[in-house]
Amino acid sequence: MNTDRPMSRDVSRRTFFHTATAATAGLCIASRNAAAEQQVASFFLVGDTHYCAVSDDIGRISETSASYNGRLVEWLNTLPGSPRPAEVGGGSVPAVAGVIHAGDIVDNADKGLPQLKMADTEVAAFVADFGLNGGDGRLRWPVREVHGNHDGPRGDTVVTREIVARNRRRNGLLDVSPNGLHYSWDWAGVHFVALGIVVGDAPEVTRKRRYAPLGSLPFLRHTLEKHVGSSGRPVVLVHHVDPHRYSTAVPDEKVVHSEWDYGDARAFYETIEPYNVAATLCGHTHVRNLTRWNGTSDQRARDGVPFLNTDNAAHFAGPSQALLHVEIDDRETRVREFATRDGWHSGAWTPQVWTFAHGA
Repeated sequence: MNTDRPMSRDVSRRTFFHTATAATAGLCIASRNAAAEQQVASFFLVGDTHYCAVSDDIGRISETSASYNGRLVEWLNTLPGSPRPAEVGGGSVPAVAGVIHAGDIVDNADKGLPQLKMADTEVAAFVADFGLNGGDGRLRWPVREVHGNHDGPRGDTVVTREIVARNRRRNGLLDVSPNGLHYSWDWAGVHFVALGIVVGDAPEVTRKRRYAPLGSLPFLRHTLEKHVGSSGRPVVLVHHVDPHRYSTAVPDEKVVHSEWDYGDARAFYETIEPYNVAATLCGHTHVRNLTRWNGTSDQRARDGVPFLNTDNAAHFAGPSQALLHVEIDDRETRVREFATRDGWHSGAWTPQVWTFAHGA
């Protein structure tokens, strides 16, 4: 069950005796405690940046899109180390391992010509802002991205080709799918898997799919078996489309219009259910939704995997945007939202902390 409560920490202190043996034991315990505290995966989640070129000058990003995304990157760079208000737990924002982008990086890679050519400019702008491994763009941190429907619903666009190329240069990967698009890595003992637009290609589903999964489910099964197995360590899964709406069977004549085939969604949940899934991350809906997913359409479920659906982070359509800061340790997942109403000229923490105990 997810609960909203301020953070607290129970820190015990050992009384040191005036003997060398006790002093050494105390130092060893302190070292182990410090190491345990470091095993917290801290990262930002953004989505739906929708970099958008000017339709009558396709070599140039629109002023609104450029400014929203540029100021978003500035916030991502400066938030770590900054103070947090008491209503979200106080203290300061911890250092982050990186930024995860949940897709719809650009706006026009799903269009036909001539708009499709706009995506070339949009991808270049994303790379200039977000970089890859940290510090090679304007963003200080490494970025891990998946593609969304605007990036190419069937694959084989400038965006998916760019992700494949980036995966050959991306630092710290443990596994990459045979097609080069999906990948996995570890941050602070947590295993992360980037799975693209939807998770699918279950062999039992033979229907034509609206969005191509491009082998994401077979890759997920492979990387979980290889790198997680029966260890019980936390797992985080990244995809673009939200699963709740597509968890109920519909007639074949309707499922072809579904963004996620319900058979693939069912196979996805059955695959991850035995694992300690600390979060499944997505964007797409342009609204924040932090709940659980138990393989059904019930968005008030008290069991299932923590489901973190982030708001749009820099969509050109309006100034209201948001991002999430996520912390994961071996016990729970903690989520905070940082939002703007003026296109990132200013920003503030939403006065709430969402906490998900693992294994609930």
